[in-house]
Amino acid sequence: MKLKHSVLLICLMIAASLSAQTQPKTLVVKAGTPIATIQSTMWGLFFEDINFAADGGIYAELVKNRSFEFNKPLMGWTKIGEEYAGQFQIINSQNENNPRFLRLESLQGKELGLTNEGFRGMGVVAGENYLFSILAKQEQGASALKIELLDSTGLVIGNAEVKNFSGDWKTYETKFACSVTHPKAQLRLTLSGKGVLDIDMVSLFPEHTWKGRKNGLRADLVQKLADLKPGFLRFPGGCIVEGHELETRYQWKKTVGNVDDRKLIVNRWNTEFSYRNAPDYFQSYGLGFFEYFQLAEDIGASPLPILNCGMACEFNSSELVPLDKLDPYIQDILDLIEFANGATTTKWGKLRADMGHPAPFNLKMVGVGNEQWGTQYIDRLKIFLKVLNEKHPEIAFVGGAGPFPDGKDFDYLWTQMRELKVPLVDEHYYRSPEWFLKNASRYDSYDRKGPKIFAGEYAAHDKEGEDAESRNTWKSALAEAALMTGLERNADVVYMASYAPLFGNVNAWQWRPDLIWFDNLKSAATPNYYVQKMFSTNAGTDVVTALVDGKPLTGQDSLFASACIDSKTSELIVKMVNVARHTASLTLSLEGKQPSVKEINLQVVANANPGAFNQVGKPEEVTPVERKQKISGKKIDISLDAYSLTVVRIPIKK
Repeated sequence: MKLKHSVLLICLMIAASLSAQTQPKTLVVKAGTPIATIQSTMWGLFFEDINFAADGGIYAELVKNRSFEFNKPLMGWTKIGEEYAGQFQIINSQNENNPRFLRLESLQGKELGLTNEGFRGMGVVAGENYLFSILAKQEQGASALKIELLDSTGLVIGNAEVKNFSGDWKTYETKFACSVTHPKAQLRLTLSGKGVLDIDMVSLFPEHTWKGRKNGLRADLVQKLADLKPGFLRFPGGCIVEGHELETRYQWKKTVGNVDDRKLIVNRWNTEFSYRNAPDYFQSYGLGFFEYFQLAEDIGASPLPILNCGMACEFNSSELVPLDKLDPYIQDILDLIEFANGATTTKWGKLRADMGHPAPFNLKMVGVGNEQWGTQYIDRLKIFLKVLNEKHPEIAFVGGAGPFPDGKDFDYLWTQMRELKVPLVDEHYYRSPEWFLKNASRYDSYDRKGPKIFAGEYAAHDKEGEDAESRNTWKSALAEAALMTGLERNADVVYMASYAPLFGNVNAWQWRPDLIWFDNLKSAATPNYYVQKMFSTNAGTDVVTALVDGKPLTGQDSLFASACIDSKTSELIVKMVNVARHTASLTLSLEGKQPSVKEINLQVVANANPGAFNQVGKPEEVTPVERKQKISGKKIDISLDAYSLTVVRIPIKK
């Protein structure tokens, strides 16, 4: 009998537990009472040239080391031709920004040339036109240059010829079609005829780029950014801003003007990680500040440039500019504001116009420094802010809270940010999924009268496997969704947020996880991307209260939620996250407003396997789906899938 009673007791406990799991909770949503405005910049993008995100990524140039300016001038190039048939000479010119060029000297009139391997190969598409250009000068003799695309077996899959070179430096262009789709093609240049030809800026672009701009950006990657409908674009980083040392910091003035004259430098991620060395990683600056501003405008995002504050990366050299030598660094920001917003009669405004954009870029925000910390950062920030606030009170300047989301440095910086009355403070958190779940209420107790929050870099770091994309699990994305409900719920203090990093090349990455993975031909949205998209495309205009038993849902019974209204479309938007392995029921009880329809739309992304992730070139494991649900009255029963993010849009009566 005792055994029977024990079994009965266990059964009753299990039944009670299951009943508790399935018992609907009521989420009371005060749809008629907005409590905070959601900034148009709430959900945005962070771009840094890491993981070959620029050269070899979004910048569509296919030729690596096109101007022979790498530390090893012929890196990426392989010489071809009979021994002693000719010479390959690297010559230094008087051009400070682009000093090197290659001299090809055919001594016997036999074919001489070289091949370029591209960025882990060149992705080319059958039927696509490719634009070849070269800066060249005929020193003596008469030569023709044969241009060929080769597949991995050496088969010619596209070709053209350039000839009639003059004795002055000129740019020569031609166009040809590719006959085969291939992920790892190479470019071969062959000199015919006896003579000497100097060449520089060897370039190959697909004709089809974003918005059809000649020598522009890779269309499929930019489209993924545009689909997020971001509120802002932060650029160019990141640690790129700081540099390993000050000499290799990002200097925006060297990235504008004629592309031929932009000074290439080593990428600071070149040898940052010994286990992911990339000695061929440089910055050509074909993607420079003009292109960043243009990209932001194209995708409807507010530009947020970040500039160096006179400090190199504190994890590397910690090199500092003396306090009395900061003027050039401050002037860089003043000149950047003029470049972005100034009249075309000003020096930098005229350059913007000369580059094809007479209208201002409407810059409203600038970041000073990236992940600096300590008194040395504050000493410099004070000097910057004094000048900048006097000269440009219309610009909101962003300060940083360091590389970590807590600790003594974080606390010190926040104390200083309050005293300096910095408008926006940039917080970063790369932490475990569990940390994200625990911090969904992080901003509930933040000072409402202090600086506003820019969650400038965040990503949940789950376990990693052999596949490049393996760290972008559904578990990590779901944890981020939980935290993001807390960001939205606290939109009166959180003004901006962006996942980081943005891009990862599966064949040339240094850091993971990343929001979008790609190879030379294809790209894949991660589960994290879909979470970002579901929030950013359902941003709303005003937060409304959503409570269970008088409290926000911040993890009770593994549930998280936030709610807002979109005053432009007269809709209530509720975001709900279930991180449990069982389904959950939630009843939405609307107060103050009434649905204006009998059927609503639900967007759901769910997967029973928290370890699932999406891969380039394979069917996606984690993707959103849309559902419809009939409703009646102000109470709406919602079933939340296990491990899911659900977004409900409910048209409401005005």
